[in-house]
Amino acid sequence: MHEHFTRFAAYNRWANQRLYDAAAQLSDAQYREDCQVFFNSMQGTLNHILVADTVWMGRFQNTEHSITGLNDILHEDHADLTKARLEMDQRIADYVGSLDQATLEADFTYTPVTSPDPVTMQLAIALSHVFNHQTHHRGHAHAVLTRLGADAPPLDLIYFQIEQQNNG
Repeated sequence: MHEHFTRFAAYNRWANQRLYDAAAQLSDAQYREDCQVFFNSMQGTLNHILVADTVWMGRFQNTEHSITGLNDILHEDHADLTKARLEMDQRIADYVGSLDQATLEADFTYTPVTSPDPVTMQLAIALSHVFNHQTHHRGHAHAVLTRLGADAPPLDLIYFQIEQQNNG
């Protein structure tokens, strides 16, 4: 199971890098344009993914954060957001690398942002959600790129796997 999460942390970093590189090609107006996705724009979507990761990593590592809402804009500027994303991807990879099988199988309790009632589940399930959540919203960001006529790179896991095999 540990290898599975290590792979997803690496895939996560790879997909985010490709997406952020593509988003960097947008004009500032395009970056902020409401494209009718859940968090409106590329800026809103990429910030939301970082918001959610910040909340989850705070839960996993018992650290504080200043998140007040799931639509917080943590970084107005794409370059600043990119730097924060790179740091978060490293934090996630380091965290995953520190886990052992027993920890992954253990219960994990947290309080959702949207409810005062604690939730308990296996840590592996919560961690799976983090990676799945990112994939879900990267799909929204990919749709924004497509809608704006920008180059939307393939982000499928299989492309990552093939690239890893060819470079390994």
